[in-house]
Amino acid sequence: MEVTEINAAKFQDMIRVAAHRIKKNAEFVNSLNVFPVPDGDTGTNMNLTFQTGAKAVLESDSDHVGELAKHLGKGLLMGARGNSGVISSQLFRGFAKSVEKKSTLSAQDLADAFAGGVETAYKAVMKPVEGTILTVAREGAKAGLKAAATTDDAVEVMTAVVKAAKRALAKTPDLLPVLKEVGVVDSGGQGLVFIYEGFREGLSGETSDDAYVPDETEMGEMVNATHHQGAQTQLNPDDIVYGYCTEMMVNLGEGADPKPFDYETFRTYLNKLGDSTLVVADDEVVKVHVHTEHPGTVFKYGQQFGTLEKIKVDNMRLQHESIIEREEQQAAQPQPLAEIAVVAIAAGAGLGELYKSLGVAYVLNGGQTMNPSTNDILEAITAAHAKNVLVLPNNSNIFMAAEEAAKAATVDVALVRSRTINQGLTAMLGFNPEGTLADNAEAMTAELANVVSGAVTQAIRDTTIDGLEIHKDDWMGIIDNKIKVSIADRTQATIEMIDTMLDEDAEIITLIVGQDGTSAEAEAISAAVTAANPDVEVEIHTGDQPVYPYLVSVE
Repeated sequence: MEVTEINAAKFQDMIRVAAHRIKKNAEFVNSLNVFPVPDGDTGTNMNLTFQTGAKAVLESDSDHVGELAKHLGKGLLMGARGNSGVISSQLFRGFAKSVEKKSTLSAQDLADAFAGGVETAYKAVMKPVEGTILTVAREGAKAGLKAAATTDDAVEVMTAVVKAAKRALAKTPDLLPVLKEVGVVDSGGQGLVFIYEGFREGLSGETSDDAYVPDETEMGEMVNATHHQGAQTQLNPDDIVYGYCTEMMVNLGEGADPKPFDYETFRTYLNKLGDSTLVVADDEVVKVHVHTEHPGTVFKYGQQFGTLEKIKVDNMRLQHESIIEREEQQAAQPQPLAEIAVVAIAAGAGLGELYKSLGVAYVLNGGQTMNPSTNDILEAITAAHAKNVLVLPNNSNIFMAAEEAAKAATVDVALVRSRTINQGLTAMLGFNPEGTLADNAEAMTAELANVVSGAVTQAIRDTTIDGLEIHKDDWMGIIDNKIKVSIADRTQATIEMIDTMLDEDAEIITLIVGQDGTSAEAEAISAAVTAANPDVEVEIHTGDQPVYPYLVSVE
């Protein structure tokens, strides 16, 4: 199929199929993740990063490719996770800048956009390393430009990009000794190849198998049995010079007397504190990834230019040692089943961490708009690795699937009928790891009545419910699954919802910030609520949940 003009619909097809390809193959990419140190799962990071950008593109009704590409770049930046995610976001940020004024793309425009992406990505990385995703992107872009000089067919250009990217990927072990030693290709480069393959399929209308099987001509023996038995164990923890993988996002210009931001000065200073430095910025935010021995110094420096959001520190030495210890234990003998464990269903990395901090063994990603299937829940029960399992569905629409999963499980399962995320968190206060399944189910169920649950989300149409007039795009305050507030201002809607939730016995308010919420707005809400109610305490947590910018519980 020949394509001489890429319109908005065709561009969305490219993004949609690419998102599908990287999602389906994320675990395979994870299996290659050995460079430079174990500071994250490359496949998961690239998948989650790209899904955020794809969501922004596919939800847009624009018929202008340049605008869609801008949505893609912004979405990738805000959702970028880890080194690979940030570099991916820069590749497509440069892509977007190249085509920002173009309503449709020619074959030459497509090739130029890939070249622009490579230029932007190389600038974003202080010390580019050959044999990584950057090499794969550069070689693909060069082939695209060469093809565009001889054809007007965008499919031929995209095919050339894919073929060259694959050739570059196969050569990455020759450029990075650690890859050759372990017997793999670069994980980030492999992830980018999947994305480019998705572009080609979406552009041409051709499809291929979801699951990736490396063939002899592409991969040879790059992925071998030795790697899958534990490639991380072949790395030496003593080689980790900077032990803390440090990330932050700075909201530029916010806070008390922020300094003017200069990209080069900012990046140069951080590069002196460690290595693997990535600094990505636009007019509103700057996102940082650096391996350092002094995370506090990084955060303190960032605060000079604005407020901090989404800060993260991982001790890579401990991660590495844990991987080695776990793999050695697993190799020695099968792990026995625990006596009892809890499975919770929640969407959002922050919510997952909150649940795990309370003792949940396994968090299944799902919830509103993404209800897991019976099989998904059954697999989660198995993954909990226990003789007795309690399930917190956290959504009434998941009850029936959870019941069916409990019936099909080979271990004893009890369902605690939590209807909201807030109820599920409170239920964990009744969990006793030394107790029986029945006693825990009873105690955790009793806790459900001790919390009032609130959620803020946006109305998608005009309607009237229980006498409350609701307008499209209003912010609704939903208390225990009933809409009680509907106004245009999100901050005020959240404050009014909380005020409605409070009674004379209220002591603690927990405010969980979602993907579309901000720490600055959460602080403003907290200040307004405590000013009006000085006897209550407000705790703010990052949940990263979709759909609801803020979840609130009152206890």
